[in-house]
Amino acid sequence: MNAEEIIITDNEFLRQFETTINQQLSTIEYAQQERKIFLTKVFMPEALKEAGYMDIFIEAVLEEIKDRNTRVMPTSPDVAKFMRKNRRKYKDLLPVGINI
Repeated sequence: MNAEEIIITDNEFLRQFETTINQQLSTIEYAQQERKIFLTKVFMPEALKEAGYMDIFIEAVLEEIKDRNTRVMPTSPDVAKFMRKNRRKYKDLLPVGINI
């Protein structure tokens, strides 16, 4: 499974991106402010993390945000770690002057 195969839903009421993998819900909570989205908290069942789905889920959410032409503030340690690992691909999503 890769990021293109994951279906991301934006639950605006709960302010979180959601996906279901193997009948288990994973979420990334966010806060929207002007032209920025703060990714604040990632929840993924341990079994899915161990199976390597964390990076795939984060990548799918970042691709969704990229399509909206919005900047990302990765306040969640998991998202910041992923963006650091994939700096070249996602540096354009960071607000001007922000480095991770």
